[in-house]
Amino acid sequence: MRIIVITGMSGSGKSTAVRALEDEGYYCIDNLPVRLFKRFVDLIDKSGEAFKGIVLVADIRGREFFKGYERAFHTIAKSGHTVEIFFFEALDEVLLRRFSETRRRHPVDEQCTVGEAIRIERSRLSGLRPLATKIIDTSEFSVHQLKEFILRIVRDEDKENQMVVEVQSFGYKYGVPLESSIVMDVRFLPNPFFVPELSSGSGLESAVRDYVLDNAVAAQFISHFFPLLDMLLPAHRQEGKSYLTISIGCTGGRHRSVAIAEATGKHLQEAFGAVRIIHRDIEKGLK
Repeated sequence: MRIIVITGMSGSGKSTAVRALEDEGYYCIDNLPVRLFKRFVDLIDKSGEAFKGIVLVADIRGREFFKGYERAFHTIAKSGHTVEIFFFEALDEVLLRRFSETRRRHPVDEQCTVGEAIRIERSRLSGLRPLATKIIDTSEFSVHQLKEFILRIVRDEDKENQMVVEVQSFGYKYGVPLESSIVMDVRFLPNPFFVPELSSGSGLESAVRDYVLDNAVAAQFISHFFPLLDMLLPAHRQEGKSYLTISIGCTGGRHRSVAIAEATGKHLQEAFGAVRIIHRDIEKGLK
């Protein structure tokens, strides 16, 4: 049976990965004491249930985990099961931001700041990280990108030189998406927000789209931007990049960025196949 151990830094996306694997048909259990790993695997194996495998989530919350994890892994593997260890991590500043946004308490129990807790946890996990069969840095992943990435791994699709391309619009007033690979500012284009009959619409509507695109400035921009992307995407793919996120921003993320993102996505679909188009702030821009 395939056994996947998910471990790593708090706030690095382990819960997101577990939800993706549950949907994929894996039996997942969180924070099981390490001394019960082998017994639990044996119970599921003997039950005859049709699971694709077992996912064990173990991290700094289980204090005893750090005392016996290596022996537990060896014992399970010795009994004939395939054991894979997925170690999740992210940059300190990304983890800090995620904890500040969710207001979660860091599981390190010392009376310290979140930044200090992250450093303590990284130190405690330093002996486990080298045992990992897969180290997954989630710093630049959005939630849906991470889910898709995990599924590609377990389906053995990550061995193929594939690259997922995502084009997203956003509003600068709400911040630049951290997962961005390429960022383009289109606030220089004519703004439909100041046209009364167009202000309440969005870049998905033909009248707004035509206002943004049907002018000399937009035409000149597109004549340079699209060929640049046509050159950059194959270069990124050649370097083995799994995801490429092209973020296009205007002030509120409802008009100009949406129209340009739609045009960009459709252009790239013709040349590179499946391209996901997302409008992060299209509803916020109405406020």
